[in-house]
Amino acid sequence: MSDTPNPIQVQKFLGGIDYPASKEDIVASARKSGADDNVLQALEAIPDGEYDAPTAVSSAIADAN
Repeated sequence: MSDTPNPIQVQKFLGGIDYPASKEDIVASARKSGADDNVLQALEAIPDGEYDAPTAVSSAIADAN
């Protein structure tokens, strides 16, 4: 994906999420917070698993692209 959202864009939709969080929880939280399609696509591309911090989510997005 050429339009990878930056970590700040992603994290503004994940405020209040409790870590560790599963990929499903992260995507659901972002969707509930009104994340745009670009952010949702980036989150849906991360590997399944548990993420222990916002930085882990950002790293997974970077690695998926």
